[in-house]
Amino acid sequence: MNLRLLLFVAVLTSLSVGLYAQKNTPALPPSSPDYDLLLKGGHVIDAKNDIDEVYDVAIKDGKIAKVAKDIPASYAVKTVVLKDMYVVPGLIDIHTHVYAGTGERNSYAGDDSVYPDGFTLRGGVTTIVDAGSSGWRNFEDFKDRIIDRSQTRVLAMLNIVGHGMRGAKFEDDTTDMQAEPSAAMAKKYPNVIVGIKTAHYVGPEWIPVEQAVKAGTIANIPVMVDFGARRVERPLYLLLEEKLRPGDIYTHAFSGERGEQDFATGGPGRGMREGRARGIYFDVGHGQASFAWFTAIPLYKAGFAPDSISTDLHIDSMNAGMKDMLNVGDKYLAMGMPLKEVIRDMTWNPAKEIRQTQLGNLSEGAIADVAILSIQHGEFGFDDAYSTYVKSDKKMQDELTIKDGKVVYDLNALTGEPWDQAPSKSVQQAKRWTKLRAQGFGYSHWHPLPGQPTIQDWRPYPFMPSGPNGPQDGRPARK
Repeated sequence: MNLRLLLFVAVLTSLSVGLYAQKNTPALPPSSPDYDLLLKGGHVIDAKNDIDEVYDVAIKDGKIAKVAKDIPASYAVKTVVLKDMYVVPGLIDIHTHVYAGTGERNSYAGDDSVYPDGFTLRGGVTTIVDAGSSGWRNFEDFKDRIIDRSQTRVLAMLNIVGHGMRGAKFEDDTTDMQAEPSAAMAKKYPNVIVGIKTAHYVGPEWIPVEQAVKAGTIANIPVMVDFGARRVERPLYLLLEEKLRPGDIYTHAFSGERGEQDFATGGPGRGMREGRARGIYFDVGHGQASFAWFTAIPLYKAGFAPDSISTDLHIDSMNAGMKDMLNVGDKYLAMGMPLKEVIRDMTWNPAKEIRQTQLGNLSEGAIADVAILSIQHGEFGFDDAYSTYVKSDKKMQDELTIKDGKVVYDLNALTGEPWDQAPSKSVQQAKRWTKLRAQGFGYSHWHPLPGQPTIQDWRPYPFMPSGPNGPQDGRPARK
């Protein structure tokens, strides 16, 4: 073999070895961590991307940065290990009432509504839709009072009644059901007003539905229908087969109060399957009086499951059969619905229904709204609107909620630091991954007392020996 050929073989060998080493040698950690927050070892359920297995999820700048099998902890400012927990998109509740603060009695544009942040984040819910509490006349007041001031992402279905959901005096006034000004307000606030709502009407006319559909068509947004009183003049099957458009939403679908159930068979009533075939969505909207085991179970056994799970949160429902979003989901777990499908109906399906598909998924680049759930095992009872119950041996519990890439709720201090140890490096950059207050050793209220250590100058108090096993009850350490 001549010299030129030997040199050629040597070069090829060197290149091959280099490429193999590059492929098989772990990348060095960055000098500055790539990710703000790393959720490690959790079971990811993401319906949009058909994921139902253990993955790591990395978050940066409020977005999902990477979903992969093994992301090194050294690549993140803060890593949270989530053994035996589920990582899912932030839950989306498309039927709530949160127009609180007006002082109006007996009104969903007032005292019957609740402030959202007290009932959402602790249950894994990061996005809600107020379902018609306001109309075009008072939406901007609702926006100022609630939407613009809430940590929860609050969207709205605009009531076809201009004055909103303020009781029968307003909600039965067909002269205030006007498509054009409703559509104009919706177009003024796109992606905040995500639908038109009609609700509670007791008259025989189709005016509320027709005006709502007209407004929805002008503004190119879906309509949600709470069908009000059951009337022979406007049967449910005509609503589902003729009046609504594909993509519109029928809520309170499992109440059994308006013909949803065929009492001869127990299965879906007339129009339900036809409506689904036409592309109508069926939403739970549990509420105080709109979910019955005697309807939901037979319909589920007949193959008619909901498209979306929602609460109809308000002051009465939250203290009755409906407790919160996870509680409603637990009821479908108790019926035998797989967890993967329950999570889908609380995340990706509602995102599609309100046409906000930037939400409800964990795609790389998506908004980093995440709920971390555990499954609690024991003996639990779940009641409906009639105080009848179903027993189950499991229920979901929210452990950690992340909104726009930052921790906003932490049930069991998964992201916390030991009180008697020096703060980790992640604490110094806590603003990158949490909205909760980070460790500030020695602080009293807002400022350290004279002589107390600060987070920048951490040291144990004189009565605390170094190490995790020293006295922690305030007594001096023995010498």
